[in-house]
Amino acid sequence: MENRLVIKNREDCKYDMLSLGEVMLRMDPGEGRIRTARSFRVWEGGGEYNVARALHKCFGMKTAIVTAIADNEVGLLIKDLIEQGGVDTDLICWKDTDGIGSKCRNGINFTERGFGIRGALSCSDRANTAISQATLEDFDFEYIFGELGVRWFHTGGIYAALSPESQKVVTQACKIAKKYGTIVSYDLNYRASLWDLAGGIDECVRVNREIVKYADVIIGSEEDYVACLGYEVEGADEGFKELNVDAFKKMLSQAAADYPNIKILANMLHTVRTASVNDWKVLCYADNEVCLSREYDGLEVLDRVGIGDSFAAGFVYGLMTSSDVEKAVNYGTAHGALAMTTPGDTSMASLAEVEAVMNAAGARVKR
Repeated sequence: MENRLVIKNREDCKYDMLSLGEVMLRMDPGEGRIRTARSFRVWEGGGEYNVARALHKCFGMKTAIVTAIADNEVGLLIKDLIEQGGVDTDLICWKDTDGIGSKCRNGINFTERGFGIRGALSCSDRANTAISQATLEDFDFEYIFGELGVRWFHTGGIYAALSPESQKVVTQACKIAKKYGTIVSYDLNYRASLWDLAGGIDECVRVNREIVKYADVIIGSEEDYVACLGYEVEGADEGFKELNVDAFKKMLSQAAADYPNIKILANMLHTVRTASVNDWKVLCYADNEVCLSREYDGLEVLDRVGIGDSFAAGFVYGLMTSSDVEKAVNYGTAHGALAMTTPGDTSMASLAEVEAVMNAAGARVKR
């Protein structure tokens, strides 16, 4: 499958890739439970940010994050963690706050990994955050895309679900990115807990259908396509446990017909046998052709949070560096598989490790 995306030259842009979305603190109790924890390990993370971080740390690209952070000690911790990940923080909007967070605050996400029959569990504390209150006046997208220059722009449905203001910001950002020839990728990333508060499933479909009018690349799971864009997968069993390639191809071809601006659609197929053993593969559609990535069946999992973001990072890297869509899909799938072997939301893999997995290298000790 040929990659037909036309990507701006590196020398003409300050950033290879830019993400727009929320960055939260993840409080991780390790092998224990949130409800009984006496200590937590702190990570930074966010659906859109994780892609920018991995594209820098694993794939060596210059990336930045557009977000808003409450200007207090917790906000400074988030900034420090972002800087440790090598993501440019110059485009962060700092919001004034008070001593108790009633004016605005930074989001926190408590997440335990799960094991065996006990599934992973997340407990978010993210209402009234700085980024959910950010408006179009907080970001100069004409300057970012028109003067600084960006080769690839990535955002997603988690940010879009935060507030009516975030929906305006993400739509305008996509429009201006397209105006200046920047490739736009959008991860549908459906979160029922957010959309239930943002108007329900009908509003979710309305908002996402508007945003994808400006996207070149769409990423999601089969549930995301159904919930965010209102499509149906004929013959799918409960939970999409069985892969029917023809049914998924029909759904993706319908999306491509409805939105001719979209060049490539990726459908992540993730079956959770237990919290510790997953099956993982990705179906991709472009130019009325379908390819399926290498299948990782019986993949042993340490921490599954961030697998989709890690796929997106590898996929974007592959599309930016290769004319072969299937190769890009396998970059993403291998990177996602590796991300499940380490703790935290973000990738700890190297490009060499990703390519070794793509080439079916074993897990023997390296000396």
